[in-house]
Amino acid sequence: MAIVENGSQGTTVNNSGGFQAHFSSNHDLGSVGSPEDNNDQGLMNNCSRGEVIADSGGDGGREEAFKSEMRELAEIFSKLNPMAEEFVPLSLAKNGNLFLNDNNNISSGRRKRNANARGKRKMNTRTSLAQREDVIKRTVYVSDIDHQITEEQLAALFLTCGQVVDCRVCGDPKSILRFAFVEFTDEEGAQAALSLSGTVLGYYPLRVLPSKTAIAPVNPTFLPRDEDEREMCARTVYCTNIDKKVSQADVKLFFESICGEVYRLRLLGDYHHFTRIAFVEFVMAESAIAALNCSGVVLGSLPIRVSPSKTPVRPRSPRPQMHGTSIATSD
Repeated sequence: MAIVENGSQGTTVNNSGGFQAHFSSNHDLGSVGSPEDNNDQGLMNNCSRGEVIADSGGDGGREEAFKSEMRELAEIFSKLNPMAEEFVPLSLAKNGNLFLNDNNNISSGRRKRNANARGKRKMNTRTSLAQREDVIKRTVYVSDIDHQITEEQLAALFLTCGQVVDCRVCGDPKSILRFAFVEFTDEEGAQAALSLSGTVLGYYPLRVLPSKTAIAPVNPTFLPRDEDEREMCARTVYCTNIDKKVSQADVKLFFESICGEVYRLRLLGDYHHFTRIAFVEFVMAESAIAALNCSGVVLGSLPIRVSPSKTPVRPRSPRPQMHGTSIATSD
């Protein structure tokens, strides 16, 4: 077994042929200096057979000894087996022969998949951002909307500018008026809609500005499925920013004392939000229109926001009956 050492520090490498080489970290066989160095040292190489120093004024014997060392080292490396099995630390060889034999293929495939996944994520992110920006450019913000104006009436006004994709009216707790977002099929429609700013609709002139946000989509499963559910939506309002201390009975009493008889009420909330929401369905559609005027009224300790509901309040499906028990019903 031949041993080649370079300095006192290094790393030992074993190959399948029993060869053991020990190299230092100083660029394998020494460090190359320029003639301009203060100590005028050109090349220093420490070997196991002795110390060979070739400076800028070295004689031919030392240079020949250095070349001899290089030739010997090159001959040793030429005897290495290029087909030898790749060395893998035991800590990494957890998959047996599959890891050892297919390591390169697996790593290459994993790198390709990871690169493709990163590329797809970047592409999806860029695509979604571009689509969102496009939607915002096609949307206008409308404020100072009379509470008596419905979404259908507002959308009909903007049909003169282009085809309306969506119209969303919202309640503003800081004002007796409401605001809305109107989305068109193209940017030209949104630009034309800006000219309607100042148009009187109901009792107040509208303000139309470019929107800074897009309309959040509604889950289609919640939308009305038939004419009966569309009629239910006309009698229903969506109420937000409800104080958590207010009970369902309090909400019902509030709306019935001002607007009319409540047919069904659904109060929702969770532990993650400081306020709750409610869907209030009235017996009469006129009561729902009157309820829109309650936006901004303080209920409990917070001003509520009231807007027309896009979804009906569907009856809860009955819970499955437990085996061996019965559910009592009243006539």
